[in-house]
Amino acid sequence: MKTKLYLVAVVALLALVVSACGPTTINQQALPPQRTVSVMGSGMAYLVPDIAYIYVGVHTEESSAADAVKENNAQTQKVIEALKKFGIDSKDIRTTNFSIWPQERYDPQTGASTGQKTYVVDNTVYVTVRDLDKLGDLLDTVIAAGANTVNSIQFDVADKDAALKQARADAVKDAEAKAQELAGAAGLSLGEIQSIGFSDSQPYPIFGGKGGGGAAAEAAVPIQPGQLTFTVTVNVTYEIK
Repeated sequence: MKTKLYLVAVVALLALVVSACGPTTINQQALPPQRTVSVMGSGMAYLVPDIAYIYVGVHTEESSAADAVKENNAQTQKVIEALKKFGIDSKDIRTTNFSIWPQERYDPQTGASTGQKTYVVDNTVYVTVRDLDKLGDLLDTVIAAGANTVNSIQFDVADKDAALKQARADAVKDAEAKAQELAGAAGLSLGEIQSIGFSDSQPYPIFGGKGGGGAAAEAAVPIQPGQLTFTVTVNVTYEIK
């Protein structure tokens, strides 16, 4: 009798476990899909630059690597000394590239290799200029000191946080106005913001070129910074009802 009761208890327990592990069905109606509208808004800030970044370099070519490096080092040191003498702080002068490589020589008549090599050395420094009124004179100075490559003059604004903050606010207002317009045209109304993201962009006026070492020019290189346009773009998704 005890054995039969024990077996019944075990069977009941197994049935309870199977029932607990079985699939559970919840009677629940599916939520209606959320309706949204996504728009892009933009805001702009127009600022006069007050800082510039330039790449100034020395390019040398010699028949031996040692001579090419020696000449380049001497010429680059003169350029750096000229920058410091001009008033550029040491922290605003940074070496960004030093490279040396062999270059095959070719006969100009036949185009065939002569079997000889020229060794090319490039040394480039990245300079931050904080007085744009002197930028043209600075370029003349480094060229006279021996710089023979000047590339990528980029203009910027040292403190643009307040202007970008206003541009972001304008971009959000622009996005809201577009969303209101679209919702109204469809006979709907806007709900809460579901997501928002933004990005900033700024085109840099760029001047590139090469100059030859030697005597200074008669007049400063004409540089016109102009005006920079900072563009802020926001992407906003609204619920619509």
